[in-house]
Amino acid sequence: MFDVLVVGAGPAGWALAGACARRGLDTALVDPAPWRPWPATYGAWADELPADLPATAVAARPGRTRVVATSAHWLTRGYTVLDNTGLRAALQHPGITVRAGRAVGVSHGPRGATLRLADGARLAAAVVADTSGAGAVSGRPPRSGRAEQTAVGVRLPLAEVAGLVGPDEAVVMDWRPAGGPGQTPTFLYALPLGGGQVLLEETALARRPGLPLAVLRARLAARLAAHGVRSATPVPVAERVRIPLDLPLPRPGRVVAFGAAAAMVHPATGYSVAAALRTAPAVAAAIAEGLPAGPDAACRAGRHAVWSPAARTVHGLRRAGLAVLLGLPPAALPRFFELFFALPEPLQRAYLCGREDVAGTARAMLGVFRAAPWRLRARLIPPGW
Repeated sequence: MFDVLVVGAGPAGWALAGACARRGLDTALVDPAPWRPWPATYGAWADELPADLPATAVAARPGRTRVVATSAHWLTRGYTVLDNTGLRAALQHPGITVRAGRAVGVSHGPRGATLRLADGARLAAAVVADTSGAGAVSGRPPRSGRAEQTAVGVRLPLAEVAGLVGPDEAVVMDWRPAGGPGQTPTFLYALPLGGGQVLLEETALARRPGLPLAVLRARLAARLAAHGVRSATPVPVAERVRIPLDLPLPRPGRVVAFGAAAAMVHPATGYSVAAALRTAPAVAAAIAEGLPAGPDAACRAGRHAVWSPAARTVHGLRRAGLAVLLGLPPAALPRFFELFFALPEPLQRAYLCGREDVAGTARAMLGVFRAAPWRLRARLIPPGW
């Protein structure tokens, strides 16, 4: 019988399993393909990542970070592109038992839980944690009808895209138009990958339903052609992104949901990996401290560490921010981000990364509201407020 069974082998799953093993917990990680490569490129603000993240987990640390709304903003906050192979190696621990298998259900008893796998196997543990994203055993609601962030990306040599992104630079947002007037606005997200390569993603920040990937592919092609980038040669798609933004918090139960399965995705940005990396040690510590009082106490402690009262309050404020974004007319989105990135950087950080910073999140939202012209202010009040 294990102390902790982690379902899901994405970054959140490996982070939590590794953190549990480092706390001395007998830990297993279960996934249909636990060693499969992670297909996404993960970027994060440098100050949101764990301080002890090794250099081998980093693909690039651009020297400059730029945002283009209605004007250009150079940010002093650093940005980091993660190396997926190095990150997984950093999260591994010899105390993790890795088991290939698809979880299909879980049952609970006084001594803990039994995880059922599709091949008929049964695995027992005091605590089951669901980091599968799809909520394999925690019962996350379906994604249909949700607000989504969608993106399509290509990888190109940095030398070919000098008009879009400079050397040693990350472009977090470039809202210069790639579509026609009145269309859903999209922005360019550009990251250096190392080895002279760069990722260029055309991104629709938030829409219900998500902007179709075919539309984003056409927008990206138009953007590249406008800058003379391989205008006559189709560029193969390297990444397709679809992130649900408005998932509800986990329902009460005896499974510790974590990562996207626990709605830890930032509702207004789509970011989640850095938050999972930073939160995993606290969740593992809570489970370890709760176990002497029994499995139920350990589960409650782990769930509280994921969603403390402060984190729930911030999540509610961020959901209000998402509602604002969904309600803005197309032309207002670049103006909104012009106001946001004119805020002092500590307020930007509070809203983007302060998962339990209630006061900072509220001050950032109030700062945008106060700086907005009167015609825009009415649209910055979330429905029902």
